[in-house]
Amino acid sequence: MAHDEMSRRENRQLAAASATMGPWRTAAGVGAVVGATALGVEAISGDWSLSMLAEPAGWGLFFFFLTAWAGGQLRRDTGDRRLQRWTREHPWQSALPAAGALLVLNTLAQLFLGDAGLLGAFLVSLIPVGVLLAIAGVVNGVKEARGKG
Repeated sequence: MAHDEMSRRENRQLAAASATMGPWRTAAGVGAVVGATALGVEAISGDWSLSMLAEPAGWGLFFFFLTAWAGGQLRRDTGDRRLQRWTREHPWQSALPAAGALLVLNTLAQLFLGDAGLLGAFLVSLIPVGVLLAIAGVVNGVKEARGKG
């Protein structure tokens, strides 16, 4: 299943399918715990307003999508071996659905819960998306190095 043999549409479909392999309940739990912890820190240290929810929501969303993506990479109990192989061979493309959803949801959280405008919320949301994609690259590099060694 070479990358050159598949159309863009097929690659997008496989990326979306790989996003469904994540452990969503675990990811929701991790995101909720991280978001609640960040909210607790904000409540202790801060300014009581609606904008105090923006940062904890961003942290919760980031860890939700990171856990879902990483869990999908590590799972071995999914039935479709072709999808697992495609995910291993295309780590960046398999991380794009999670990164895109994180970008959209974090932008909305920053826009509606925070004090930022649309452009500011979008720019702030690019940071966790970049970190998520960087982690995808590091995880792939480590997996490849361990496989060759």
